[in-house]
Amino acid sequence: MNNLAELIKHIHIHPLLWAIIGLSVATAHFIELCMLLLIIFVHEMGHAAAASLYSWRIKKIALLPFGGVAEMDEHGNRPLKEEIIVIIAGPLQHIWMMGAALLFYEFSWLSADIFHQFIQFNLMILIFNLLPVWPLDGGKLVFLLLSLNQAFPEAHRKTLFISAAGLIGFIILTLLTSPVNLNIWVVLAFLVFSLYYEWKQSRYVFIRFLLERYYGKNSDFRTLKPIVVREEELVIDVLERFQRGCKHPIIIEKDGKEKGSLDENELLHACFAEKVLTAKIGDLLYVY
Repeated sequence: MNNLAELIKHIHIHPLLWAIIGLSVATAHFIELCMLLLIIFVHEMGHAAAASLYSWRIKKIALLPFGGVAEMDEHGNRPLKEEIIVIIAGPLQHIWMMGAALLFYEFSWLSADIFHQFIQFNLMILIFNLLPVWPLDGGKLVFLLLSLNQAFPEAHRKTLFISAAGLIGFIILTLLTSPVNLNIWVVLAFLVFSLYYEWKQSRYVFIRFLLERYYGKNSDFRTLKPIVVREEELVIDVLERFQRGCKHPIIIEKDGKEKGSLDENELLHACFAEKVLTAKIGDLLYVY
């Protein structure tokens, strides 16, 4: 019950949404909007409830004029299992909602029109959210899958490329099928802005990933994965090979032979405490 109260405190309604609600009343589309808002709200609460279960830091659960978002203050160092559960917890809500609607329809508690429209809205939002476009759930799943065997910045970069390709395809499809649908263009504009913003913030996202790792927040390493480097490689270049869920001993070689090793915490300390991002990795052996 306390968790529910905490989640409710994080709910934020965008001011423009009230204008949309007023417009829906004036145009006799209030019931349809209520169904959409209910579906979106339950979807986002699914993400938030799963995040709360794992004690994630929840920033806000926002209802927007064109959808919703559950914002978490986490930066890639949570166990991959937790992240997958938090991501799929949203889409899973559509399953029970459609099941409940079917049950209500069978008991004649819902009219045929409302039932079919509710199912249609659920399927539309479910399929849309699973598109491989950041920051949709499908885009986040792509990021997690790439993170299984690739360095964090590389996985993030590829996710943005895949998202851009998916978004371009979605825009072309919209031009061919619904070129005058204002609602779709508003959503597409939001996705374009979100993707551009994520790309602009990609370096910051990577630094936050390293920073939380440095302070040992929420780290859960499933495997030990040494990184073999040449002594002349730069500290920042080695850090860019760090991978989610892996602990990285740094093996330093010279002329093909091992010269020494560093713990990843020593490298992170050199980055954030000593500010020696452009130092050669081999020079750290003499410091530590």
